Amino acid sequence: MTRISVDVNDEWLDAAREELGTETKVATINAALEQFALKKRAREIAEIFASVPMDFSGSETAWRYGGGRDLEGLADRARENRSA
Repeated sequence: MTRISVDVNDEWLDAAREELGTETKVATINAALEQFALKKRAREIAEIFASVPMDFSGSETAWRYGGGRDLEGLADRARENRSA
């Protein structure tokens, strides 16, 4: 672990502490950094999935027991929602 000394905006720290439910400054800063790291990783995973071509044609009949959900256009709708 790296030990640093840094000036932090008290209002932002208090707001982050309240949002994250942490008790100490150190815990708040570490939790906030963890959240940003997780968001970055999630974005990378989403980009990997977005780069893979998906074919959902026939999905309404592909599942067990005589049918499933029609997933045709799912990837397009997901991309539309992401950019909105």
